[in-house]
Formats: sequence, C-alpha cells, structure tokens
Amino acid sequence: MTTTTFPFAYATTDWPVLERMAEAHRRSWAMLAAPGEWWTGAQRVSIAAECRRASALVDGLPDPGPGPAALSEVALFAIHKLIGDLPNVTREWYDETISAEGMSDTHYIELLGVVVHIWSVDEFHRALDIELEPLPAPIPGEPTRIRPLGAKPHGSWPATIRPGDLGETEADIYGGAEYAANVRAAMSLHPDSVRWLSDLFDAHYLSWIEIGGEQEPFRVLTRPQRELVAARVSALNECFY
Repeated sequence: MTTTTFPFAYATTDWPVLERMAEAHRRSWAMLAAPGEWWTGAQRVSIAAECRRASALVDGLPDPGPGPAALSEVALFAIHKLIGDLPNVTREWYDETISAEGMSDTHYIELLGVVVHIWSVDEFHRALDIELEPLPAPIPGEPTRIRPLGAKPHGSWPATIRPGDLGETEADIYGGAEYAANVRAAMSLHPDSVRWLSDLFDAHYLSWIEIGGEQEPFRVLTRPQRELVAARVSALNECFY
C-alpha cells in the first residue's frame, strides 16, 4: 500500500509525539519517494516494502506484499540479510554482493540507507504500538548516477568521504565540521543518506553540534538518561560499535 501524502499525524497514540519528529518522518518519506543516485523512486519504495516483508517474515506476521518495482535477486537477498541476519554480514558477503550483476558499492550503500531509514521510522511506530505509515507513491525520474569524486578507502568496507575531500555537491553533509566520526561518514558514498540520517538523528536524539557542545540543550530527557536508553537499545539489538 502506498500513499501520495505524508501525514504522520500520530493521532492514534496516547503518547505525545513531538512535531519535530513528525516533520522529520515526513521528510524521510519525501526523500524515500524520490529518485536517488542509483535507484529510481519506484525501486527505493520497493526496497522499503521488501524491508517490511523481511521484518514480517522474522516476526511470523502476514506478508504485506511487494513494492511497485521489481528488484533483482541480489538486492532482495541483501535486504533480507540486513533485516534478518545482520550478525552474519561479513566482508566476504559484502564483496560478493557488490560484485554481482546490477549491484555495486554505490548501489549497496544507497540500498542500505533506505533500509536504515524505513527500519528506524517503522520501529518508532512499533514502539508506540500503532499501524505502520503507508509507503509513499514513487516520484518518476531517473537516478543521477553521480559517484562522489572524494570517496576513498579509509579502512571501512566501502569508500567514504572525509571532510577534507568533500566536493561541491556534497559539501554540506557534515555541516562544516572538520571531523566526521565513522558512524557519520559510513554511508557518505551516498551523500543523501548522510543528510537523511542527520535529519532523523537531530529529531530523535541530538544534532551533531549538540553532541560535541559544552551546554546541555533543553530536552525532556537529560543527556545521561538519553545515553542510558541508547545504550540499552543498542545492546538489545546487538549493535556493538
């Protein structure tokens, strides 16, 4: 099921949801619907739909059905691997995946970005025990197929961009910072995924500027309380960094 609107009204939950979170989710859906660098809008929405199918399979729930565009077997397998078998994602598997026909390191990182964001928003809904938001209707158009020239090997599996190597088209992704931690730069081979991640990060947690700031920004939870929640969630999800 898809929709051409992005309401995220959160009217069916008794929990108060901050408007900045709803706005970030609407922006996420708008970005999801649009053509990316290596996937069309229809393919990106289909990646999101397959994430939901993989999640339903893991949880023993009914199959919600495929998205609007056909995806290759390697893309489908990658999505199900990331959702259902993440601890066994290895360098060997990654290298085989990006070497397959129709896939590349840039395709994979953009696919990963979609998986990360649909999962993040959907998990927010599951935590509130409300229905998942209908996926957006895809926006027509072709991918730009622009690979960042500044992407280089930096010890991680995919190439990444460091602040000193930013080009004109991705100059904004680190907000002018002279240093970008690995967690921030991990998906920089697809710069829009960094923008997307930063937007959700800001709405749900802290902005990158606030993380390194000396003053505690006003939030409902204190910084130690937020870190305790984040650490507990990471441990439960076996997210070791």
